[in-house]
Amino acid sequence: MKNIANFLFEAGMLKRTPRSGFQFLGTGAESVAEHIFRTTYIGYALGRLAKDINVEHLIKMCLFHDLPEARTGDLNYVNKKYVKADENKAIKDLAATLPFGNEIEKLVLEYEEGTSAEARLARDADQLEMILALKEYKDLGNKYADEWLQFSLKRLQTDSAKELARVILETDSSLWWFSDKGDWWVTGGRH
Repeated sequence: MKNIANFLFEAGMLKRTPRSGFQFLGTGAESVAEHIFRTTYIGYALGRLAKDINVEHLIKMCLFHDLPEARTGDLNYVNKKYVKADENKAIKDLAATLPFGNEIEKLVLEYEEGTSAEARLARDADQLEMILALKEYKDLGNKYADEWLQFSLKRLQTDSAKELARVILETDSSLWWFSDKGDWWVTGGRH
């Protein structure tokens, strides 16, 4: 149980590990945990749209894909030009301490290899999470977000992810909650 407690503390470190790329964008900030959270929802949606996909497996892959960053930190594309994180060692060292570590290690390695249908969808979910964040920043006026979007779009592999990205880019990110611009916003429901 001590190792499981340590694992849960380690997973908690992802809440305090920043996604480092946003410093170059000039706006936005999120933790690795926040990124994983929405990536997992995206993976679920992509899995439900697909045929012959093990959705539970896909969701687990989304959940664990950035777990090594609790040990390595998040390296953005500029960092990766100069620094190499040994994510395989990070996940192997963690896996060796857990009775279910082998499963986590296999999920992370499968994601990294990107050859299974579930891994391709998980990788697309990871990119779609960035596309959503960039669209939100674009809608708020960040002029650099558009350029970044073009690179994230090129990383998408599946038709369903490409279609979802197209719709995301056509959708105002605030309309999910602010589409009804009637009197309620004035009266707050009071008559």
